Amino acid sequence: DVQLQASGGGLVQTGGSLRLSCAVSGFTLDDFAIGWFRQAPGKEREGVSCISSSDPSPYYADSVKGRFTISSDNAKNTVYLQMNGLKPEDTAIYYCATTLRQRYTDSPVDFSLWGQGTLVTVSS
Repeated sequence: DVQLQASGGGLVQTGGSLRLSCAVSGFTLDDFAIGWFRQAPGKEREGVSCISSSDPSPYYADSVKGRFTISSDNAKNTVYLQMNGLKPEDTAIYYCATTLRQRYTDSPVDFSLWGQGTLVTVSS
């Protein structure tokens, strides 16, 4: 079975940090691109960051550049999203997903398989 499992969400104060994890099974990180997305209440799902072994430069949304870092640990088959300098507007459910191929765009439509979400709440 090809699966993704997101974890690491929680409640933090403004300026705090969290690290999200996306554990994948049924494939390796060399096979497919992985993306992090988020959806706040009443808003559309948006791309946050994406990584692929075929692309040396990960994608970051403008709103998170300089604060969030995506990385992968092939030995653990896990992709991380380190989030620093968190702001109340970062509050959302965060999802990881894969395109089931190496290429990706920042559109959720491009991603075929999704894990369950993990809630990040940033208090002001």
